[in-house]
Amino acid sequence: MFNQEEKVPVDSIDRKVRIPELMTLSTHASDIRLVAADMDGTLLNSRHELNSDFFPIYQQMKAKGILFAAASGRQFYNLLNRFSSVQEEIIFVAENGSYVVYQGQDILVEAMDANITRAQLQLARQIPDTDVVLCGKKQAYVESDNEPFIRQVKMYYDRFEKVDDLLQVEGDQFLKIAIYDFAGAEGNSYPHFQNSKSQLQVKVSGKSWLDLSHPLANKGRAIQVLQSKFGITPAQTMAFGDYLNDLEMMQQAYFSYAMANAHPDIKNVSRFGAKSNDEDGVLEVLRQLV
Repeated sequence: MFNQEEKVPVDSIDRKVRIPELMTLSTHASDIRLVAADMDGTLLNSRHELNSDFFPIYQQMKAKGILFAAASGRQFYNLLNRFSSVQEEIIFVAENGSYVVYQGQDILVEAMDANITRAQLQLARQIPDTDVVLCGKKQAYVESDNEPFIRQVKMYYDRFEKVDDLLQVEGDQFLKIAIYDFAGAEGNSYPHFQNSKSQLQVKVSGKSWLDLSHPLANKGRAIQVLQSKFGITPAQTMAFGDYLNDLEMMQQAYFSYAMANAHPDIKNVSRFGAKSNDEDGVLEVLRQLV
């Protein structure tokens, strides 16, 4: 298991230099060994559905020796069920990189300090128009029974428990605090955590979600750990993303693809573009790859 701090290397290639996309894939496809894709807004369509065409494409990738990582803010158990037919073959980068699992083995666990977690929970409770998920390694925990909020929780967390008080939860490792913001995360809840950035990762992971996690926990860090474990370079890595919690992941892959529906900051750091998630942009590029 990797838990030590490792500095992500600075990419020496100027991101403003654009190689024609098809030529690049044709020339270097045999060198790509790792593909990482975000889920919501990226591999999944707007109805949060996975196109069944992914699985035969994945089998072609597997035949070429290419590893695939599902990299998401979603819970590990949610991802596991989503990819049940290949769960022993693919890599799960869950909870925005806080928890990485491959073939049933923990590769990376970046748990938050319990005291810091409780302090941030108290702060989160004070923000209007929000509800909170405490994301443990064993399961998630909620103290609200607000039905619109619970519908969102059920979408991303397959294992969760309603408790009376999140501050009293014990016996688990806390991977993330996820705040569902009915007023919009970037404008409402995000400003409340500006002073927390020295202690935590503070990520807007969707229009309505703000995530707090260990300062070393992000998808880019998780990809770096995988690259180190499997002897893969950024030049042999392809990544797809759409929102701010994908930022570091895009910087850790030469073949970085921003979805057409991506946040402007993701488009700015990515070398290439893919069609939107509703146009199966990821699958289009992967078909070229295989």
